[in-house]
Amino acid sequence: MTVSSCSPSGDCPLRPRLQLLLYPPAGSPTNRTGLLLLGRRMMLNDEWTIMNNSSSELDSKRPNKYKRCCTFLLWSVIVLLVIAAIVMATLTVLHLTQYPLPFISSNRGGVSTPAISTITKDSGALVTISRVTDREPVSVFLDPNCPDFSEHFLRWEALQSSLLRTLTNHNADEWKERGAFQKLGDDLKVLTGHAHNLRLETDSLKRGQGVLDQRMDRLQSEQSRVIQVLSDSHSAVLKLAESFSDSLLGLKREAESLRRLKSELSRDLTQTAVQPRDCSNIVASGVSQDGVYSVFPTHDPDGFMVYCDMSTDGGGWTVIQRREDGSVNFFRGWEAYRDGFGITTGEHWLGLQRIYALTRSGGFELRIDMADFDNATAFALYSDFSVGRDSVNPEEDGYPLTVDGYSGTAGDSLLKHSGMRFTTKDRDQDQSENNCAAYYQGAWWYRNCHTSNLNGQYLRGGHASYADGVEWSSWTGWQYSLRFTEMKIRPRKPES
Repeated sequence: MTVSSCSPSGDCPLRPRLQLLLYPPAGSPTNRTGLLLLGRRMMLNDEWTIMNNSSSELDSKRPNKYKRCCTFLLWSVIVLLVIAAIVMATLTVLHLTQYPLPFISSNRGGVSTPAISTITKDSGALVTISRVTDREPVSVFLDPNCPDFSEHFLRWEALQSSLLRTLTNHNADEWKERGAFQKLGDDLKVLTGHAHNLRLETDSLKRGQGVLDQRMDRLQSEQSRVIQVLSDSHSAVLKLAESFSDSLLGLKREAESLRRLKSELSRDLTQTAVQPRDCSNIVASGVSQDGVYSVFPTHDPDGFMVYCDMSTDGGGWTVIQRREDGSVNFFRGWEAYRDGFGITTGEHWLGLQRIYALTRSGGFELRIDMADFDNATAFALYSDFSVGRDSVNPEEDGYPLTVDGYSGTAGDSLLKHSGMRFTTKDRDQDQSENNCAAYYQGAWWYRNCHTSNLNGQYLRGGHASYADGVEWSSWTGWQYSLRFTEMKIRPRKPES
């Protein structure tokens, strides 16, 4: 842009010029509006300069008497100029707001109006501003790098629209929230009423619970009293039942003793041939065949089966033990030796309880026949033999052995065991620190420990182990297991 300043007479001795180079983008409406405003301001500045110069010349020619009038006129002009500036500012604002102003391009009172043209080919400027009177052009060059604020305006408008929509939605949400809050308030009032009712019901339940607790305390005290009465009654009943049980046991013992007495009396009245006490009664009745027979000892009226030897030394022997082939295991516990085991016609043990039933009154003799694996034989005879003699409870006493009066060919290996109780692997009744039955693999009337072990292991002759076979030490020592042994008893014959 080039701005020229001239005097009112039209002389322009000095022409200072101001060039403003602006290069707007092609077809920008915003930059064109700015150019119009800029041209109008420049015209106002020119007029103001001319008027100031004219006032200065007039003031220098007039006399002093006119100074007051000039001052008044000057202030009037200044006020008018201020009013004109305000009007121009207003017009400028209206123009910027695109308010239609048809009188801007007209000339009033012969005052020249600047003419604005765009894209003049001779000057090369994008916009040219000139006065109508002198047609002196004022060229305005726009910088093409001048920023275009249209996009910013569009963005601001979009932002404004977004803000309006947001405020509208926010107001709607506020109304909704107010409605929800109001509903919640109503619900809270209802819940408060329910809570009050529940509190009243709770107080009522607490009072009822207090009454129930009192009743429960009374019931518990009554229950304790009833339990005490029942406990006393139960103790009395238990004592009565215990005394009654003792009475029943006493009566049972009396009945059992009476039954035994009756059995003994009836047995004494019957013929001995019908119910023999042992094998001697059978041989006395004329039977001489070896075999199995039933005997009915005095203290065991029910009887049991035994093997009778009717040929050795006059016969009548009741066999109580036999070893001959090792077919039966003799390393057993207490109950087996008490009740007996094995096969009567082969290897067997008659049983301590049955031996006690036969010999409890004494008067029996014992014969032991034995043989080795070289078919050598020997025997040992004892004139006095019994098990549990005169014992009321033989099992508790351990079925003690009584033996005396040795004679025979095998040597005595039993007298040292007389008076000893019977010992098994699960019932130690010997005088040794160890269980002799467990240590020597047998069951016998051990002392500490033995000189004979006829219920030991069947080791078939000589063996490396010590004294744990079928041993009779006085004949074969402690490391020879016999092939055959047989223990048998019969009533001792009266001396002639």
